Amino acid sequence: MAEARAGGGCCPPMDLFRSEAMQLVQLIIPIESAHHTVSYLGDLGLLQFKDLNPDKSPFQRTYAAQIKKFGEMARKLRFFKEQMVKAGITPLTKPGAQTEIDVDDLEVKLGELEAELVEMNANNEKLQRSYNELVEYKLVLNKAGEFFSSALRNATALQKELESQQTGEESLDTPLLQDKEILNESSKQVKLGFITGLVLKEKSMPFERIIFRATRGNVYIRQAAVEEPVVDPVSGEKVEKNVFVVFYSGEKAKTKILKICEAFGANRYPFTEDFGKQIQMISEVSGRISEMKVAIDAGLFHRSHLLQTIGDQFVQWNTLVRKEKSIYHTLNMLSLDVTKKCLVAEGWSPVFGTKQIQDALQRAAFDSNSQVGTIFQILHTTELPPTYFRTNKFTSAFQDIVDAYGVAKYQEANPGVYTIVTFPFLFAVMFGDWGHGICMLLAAFVFIIREKKLSSQKLGDITEMTFGGRYVILMMATLLDLHWSYL
Repeated sequence: MAEARAGGGCCPPMDLFRSEAMQLVQLIIPIESAHHTVSYLGDLGLLQFKDLNPDKSPFQRTYAAQIKKFGEMARKLRFFKEQMVKAGITPLTKPGAQTEIDVDDLEVKLGELEAELVEMNANNEKLQRSYNELVEYKLVLNKAGEFFSSALRNATALQKELESQQTGEESLDTPLLQDKEILNESSKQVKLGFITGLVLKEKSMPFERIIFRATRGNVYIRQAAVEEPVVDPVSGEKVEKNVFVVFYSGEKAKTKILKICEAFGANRYPFTEDFGKQIQMISEVSGRISEMKVAIDAGLFHRSHLLQTIGDQFVQWNTLVRKEKSIYHTLNMLSLDVTKKCLVAEGWSPVFGTKQIQDALQRAAFDSNSQVGTIFQILHTTELPPTYFRTNKFTSAFQDIVDAYGVAKYQEANPGVYTIVTFPFLFAVMFGDWGHGICMLLAAFVFIIREKKLSSQKLGDITEMTFGGRYVILMMATLLDLHWSYL
């Protein structure tokens, strides 16, 4: 059972207690005027089409290619909306200049805008990743440089202590084998390698333990916590990390350490022992960070400007695409004539709307420059017609309440009329106090005054009920609330 409604004003006085008399009509539409015909009938809202191709799948229907095209355009618009939400840009609900847009031109334009935006996002991601890597590299240079500077100071102090001991007199405490002799045996010295990088702070202790066990303790690990969270180049999220330096001996130990670093997601960076080269590298990295920051800001500004341009026309484009897709969905419900020059449509319409439908058909034939007009004829059938209640701003709210429970059958009594009295009364019975009633009364006045502004906003399913009707219900319930509390 289907249901349709129309606002008051252009129609004759409505019958509140019964649904409208319906009729089954048939339209024979020339191919060249089919698009305009369905568009104008859709704007009129007085004809419910029947699907004459129930056995065909969506891919077997006449206009499957057009629906696929507009589906792709809708996908691009959804992509634009996601990008605008991420950038904090709100599309204009009412564009300033409404211009005529050609569908084919819009398809090309959307494709170009998507390609440009995708390229901008890819470049921005690359720049942002490089920037985050440079920031981490600078932290490694600073923290690891402190490790090596501290080790160098300790080694210098130890060497001075040894030299002072050697210049002194020998005593019973003097070792038999002098340290000088040990140092001179360069052939027995082992060259230590090291690996530097960053690891997540929460994984730092397991990381250290596993390296220690894998190398059987033949490593020396130093870690230092980074004061502020850093953006991880891979995930793009802010996390707390530690800078580590692992000293090892031998290629086998190095291979094990590298595998453990990969398993823990530790980012490794090159480092040099030369203090002069460290200062030079820090200077170079700082300069590259500054340049990268300027490039990222310029890219984000250009991207924001592009999204703002899209947002200015987004509502108009989205409305056009949705309307065109709906038109072709409706055209797929029509049957193609044997000559393939006409489309046959059947649908239900209220009896009072016959004249308006015929006027829309004539206007569609004229605007599409069709030499043949659409044939309109009424069919006799035993099928049960759909229910159609004509409503206005006041009664539509109560009709929505009734339809939430179920739609009456054709020509049955309409319960919506009785809820105009019963719903506010029951609402007042449930909330019978002065304070609640006064607050709701004031809120109802504010909403009624701002009705035009609020009704233009998209609030999801709540927009199915007109603002005026809801506020009238609210005011009536409030007045009954005050009266009930007074009694």
